[in-house]
Amino acid sequence: MLFSRRGSKGALRLLLLFLLLPAWGAGSGQVRYSVPEEAKHGTFVGRIAQDLGLELAELVPRLFRLASKGRGDLLEVNLQNGILFVNSRIDREELCGRSAECSLHLEVIVDRPLQVFHVEVEVRDINDNPPVFKGREQRIFISESRQVNSRFPIEGAADADIGTNALLTYTLSPSDYFSLDVQASDELSKSLSLELRKSLDREEISELHLTLTARDGGKPELEGSVQLLITVLDVNDNAPLFSQAVYRVHLLETTANGTLVTTLNASDADDDANGEIVFSFGSDVPLGIKKIFKIDSSSGEVTLIGRLDYEETKSYEIQVKAVDKGSPPMSSHCKVLVKVLDVNDNAPELAVTSLSLPVREDAPLGTIIALISVHDSDSGVNGQVTCSLTPHVPFRLVSTFRNYYSLVLDSALDRESVPSYGVVVTARDGGSPPLSATASVWVEVADVNDNAPAFAQPEHTVFVRENNAPGRHICTLSARDPDAQENARVSYSLVERRVGERALSSYVSVHAESGRVFALQPLDHEELELLQFQVSARDAGVPPLGSNVTLQVFVLDENDNAPALLPGGAGELVPRSLGAGHVVAKVRAVDADSGYNAWLSYELLQPAAAAAGGARGPFRVGLYTGEISTTRALDEADAPRQRLLVLVKDHGEPALTATATVLLSLVESGLAPRASSRAPEGAAGAPTALLDVNVYLIVAICAVSSLLVLTLLLYVALRCAAPPGEGEGAGAAGKPALVCASAVGSWSCSQQRRQRVCSGEGPPKTDLMAFSPSLPPGLNALEESEHPQTNSDLSGNVSPTLKAWL
Repeated sequence: MLFSRRGSKGALRLLLLFLLLPAWGAGSGQVRYSVPEEAKHGTFVGRIAQDLGLELAELVPRLFRLASKGRGDLLEVNLQNGILFVNSRIDREELCGRSAECSLHLEVIVDRPLQVFHVEVEVRDINDNPPVFKGREQRIFISESRQVNSRFPIEGAADADIGTNALLTYTLSPSDYFSLDVQASDELSKSLSLELRKSLDREEISELHLTLTARDGGKPELEGSVQLLITVLDVNDNAPLFSQAVYRVHLLETTANGTLVTTLNASDADDDANGEIVFSFGSDVPLGIKKIFKIDSSSGEVTLIGRLDYEETKSYEIQVKAVDKGSPPMSSHCKVLVKVLDVNDNAPELAVTSLSLPVREDAPLGTIIALISVHDSDSGVNGQVTCSLTPHVPFRLVSTFRNYYSLVLDSALDRESVPSYGVVVTARDGGSPPLSATASVWVEVADVNDNAPAFAQPEHTVFVRENNAPGRHICTLSARDPDAQENARVSYSLVERRVGERALSSYVSVHAESGRVFALQPLDHEELELLQFQVSARDAGVPPLGSNVTLQVFVLDENDNAPALLPGGAGELVPRSLGAGHVVAKVRAVDADSGYNAWLSYELLQPAAAAAGGARGPFRVGLYTGEISTTRALDEADAPRQRLLVLVKDHGEPALTATATVLLSLVESGLAPRASSRAPEGAAGAPTALLDVNVYLIVAICAVSSLLVLTLLLYVALRCAAPPGEGEGAGAAGKPALVCASAVGSWSCSQQRRQRVCSGEGPPKTDLMAFSPSLPPGLNALEESEHPQTNSDLSGNVSPTLKAWL
């Protein structure tokens, strides 16, 4: 009977189990949500009832309830609308510490029939924790005997966040003695040290106060700081030195207690107590590390005394200090990095073979770069490996066979934009947690001559003064070619052409390698004002590419031409009856320069002998016209032979001069006027004998009449033949005119441009004359017709006797 009762109870339990299995299977699905930490109360998480396929009206009757594996008050469900919301403050750092993944696992249970749903809520990290230093200050003792470039480890900051929010950067306040040295220690952390840049002298400075600031990578970024109090010790000793700055150790998470982790090795060059070393943990080592590891103070052996858990902590960073027994004690630091290894699985293995490097930048798409093989010693899901590439590279992986891949070109290459690529192939297995391995392929891009040398601008302008020394450096041209090696080696050459009757290469040359342009001979502004040519830049590629630049060399004028006197004069004899202000002769000169260098002025150096009684001389010369006129009425006391010395000077720096001697003969009224004007070399000639006055009268009348008729004919012909505005063009048909000075400036027709340039100073005067001594007389008459006022003034100053001759 007892057996039957027990059998009936077992059958009842088995029947109940069969009834509950369908309900359990129907609710075994899993829903995932995500919520940021520190979310406010009532923050929406998800429509849990809708996502689980439950009707809102069933939530209360079916006893909908929420169970949590941990703190159950963080999340709550509104039974009226089926929404999962934040019920209380969620602190990710308190919940999961520094774990990369942090989730809340919820169980949703409903009855009638019984169903259980699994809900996972991921808690996302926000940048809510600033970097924190241990303590508000760090004291560092440094001997004044420490050498420059010595390093002194300092304690860094800790950030309770993860990822980018915990990526710290450090800055040090400005100092002449120290700089901050930051060394990355794998992916775990950064090692900080102060590097001595300038020798310390305790008598000069005994303490230094610096500020170390740490900033995280969050947005907005948070920061923390610590004061570094550096005390300079006035002791000549040696600090302990570790054999290596970082000790790296890998331990399985199943390593037994008492296992030797590593042995620290440090030495001190001092003797006796100053050389005895005591090992200890750094002051910033957390209490949790001291519960897992122990260090022997005399031997430096680091021993495991606690339990390792890979899922809880994957690595440990232990600061170790070695202090000698000197007075004051000297210390040194090192770091022990313990990486905890997971067990019972194998990471995938990658092998890169058959590299085809470098790759030409014009390689066609689909070009095979490398062959990659993958192997995983595990089996089943743990041995199933998937491969991927680093993003943003012009390559892709093509599966050629099981666990074999080809790395092929997927987009066009441009070496000038990216000369090389670091391609990282990642293999990840299907284990839980998955393990991965990486292989790096450094792909160099070979250059192709696809860029021509380019100048910064298509045209350059250079100013060079004339009379330069042969071989003078004018300028340097530079063309940039973004290609590499031979394809970027630029050579320069002239684009040959003719400059007048001569080749361009007789004037200038360009250095093939440096692009320096030289003038091969002195340049003459009067011969060549502008030298315009092209320089070609060619690279050494195959085929070569090139470009041209235009160079304009303006030759600036120098005052290198003295005034030149022209033959001829106005009148020969001067009647004694002339009054003051009458023009009796004219000195004419030209200057081959231009501008101020060709602006001439006239000065009387040796006036004629003054009349008795100390009166002033009877003649003067116009400052800019060169006209010799009377200053007063002539009288019997004036010498019959007047010898005038006229100085002609330009306005250059320094000024150049020439002199002319003018001989005037004073005659009684009724005789023909006669004067002679000679160049400086004829200034000492003897006066010519006077001829018969009637002969001079006849010659003068015939000459003046012929000149007047010829002038009128040429003027009428030019006015009828030349179109309006081409009066100056008539002067351009002959030999280029030189420069004549006047009171208001100078008019010139340059030999190259054949245009008139007028410049002057002072108030306008009526004695302005422009002439071209090499042109026909008719052209002078034409120019005189353009200045009737000047001609009328001149004719008004002629004596009555001269008027009678005309």
